[in-house]
Amino acid sequence: MIVLGVESSCDETGIALYDTERGLLAHALHSQIAMHEAYGGVVPELASRDHVRRAIPLLEQVLSDSGESVSSIDAIAYTQGPGLAGALLVGASVANGLALALNKPVIGIHHLEGHLLSPLLAAQAPEFPFVALLVSGGHTQLMRVDNVGEYTLLGETLDDAAGEAFDKSAKLLELGYPGGPAISRLAESGDPGLFELPRPMLHSKNLDFSFSGLKTAVLTLVKKQEGELTDTIRAAIARAFVDAIVEVLVAKCLAAIKQTGMKRLVIAGGVGANAQLRKALNEAAVKKRFEVFYPDLALCTDNGAMIALAGALRIARYPQAAHFDYSFNVKPRWPLDAIN
Repeated sequence: MIVLGVESSCDETGIALYDTERGLLAHALHSQIAMHEAYGGVVPELASRDHVRRAIPLLEQVLSDSGESVSSIDAIAYTQGPGLAGALLVGASVANGLALALNKPVIGIHHLEGHLLSPLLAAQAPEFPFVALLVSGGHTQLMRVDNVGEYTLLGETLDDAAGEAFDKSAKLLELGYPGGPAISRLAESGDPGLFELPRPMLHSKNLDFSFSGLKTAVLTLVKKQEGELTDTIRAAIARAFVDAIVEVLVAKCLAAIKQTGMKRLVIAGGVGANAQLRKALNEAAVKKRFEVFYPDLALCTDNGAMIALAGALRIARYPQAAHFDYSFNVKPRWPLDAIN
């Protein structure tokens, strides 16, 4: 079965073809970073309009790269939520319109389920069950994953997500948008002993997170420099920030592994590409004797491949989830555990 995946939840338009026998056939992605950079963040109206412009050319590119035609498509999966309402509506419209024209079944996919299952596309893929850390600009959650559609929330952020803290702290350090990759790169050259930042909820005895206080601590530290934010100081603050957030994420992952008794950990979402986080988790995995899995770096951000995969896996396990009713709605707010 060949499934077309359509992703348009925020500022990336992703289209992909996934074959249940041959794997990922092709995928294409357009990022809107350059467009939103001038505003210091995503502008929803501009994002929606850009999805309209990009979806069909990306579809044509994927068909060309894969050597397939639209007649080869057996089902279409699209991101139904969560995300920006206008952006989601574009992808939903494209998916349902095409499915109607081809008389093919369509299925709405939870964006986070796509991220959660994306490591299954890697050469070294995990088996069920596993613990998953979903860590991105909008979400930080620990989940127990027993199978497709069987998810139990273990812990989540009480305020800012980890990726949001990255972006906001990077802005305080005048690093521009998006700030996550920039602050991570800068931290590599920072003095690890110059500043110390708090580790929020590190000893909370539960699996929840909180990162707004860490962002506030960065703000306080920046203000204390009294305008003398030299390159050396900026790099040292970046290092202190990254060290703090990585230590918390790793500690919570280890606690989840211990609590569930599992031996497999999956990292998914944009922050999963962070080099310092991967290094710390790999070292912890060796020491504590568990396995850790990541998506390919190209699939850490939002993409159509993860939606196509999630659609294929859901249809295989829940055939009734795919339908020929092409009326649709989107779910800008949609808890992951609500789809069980």
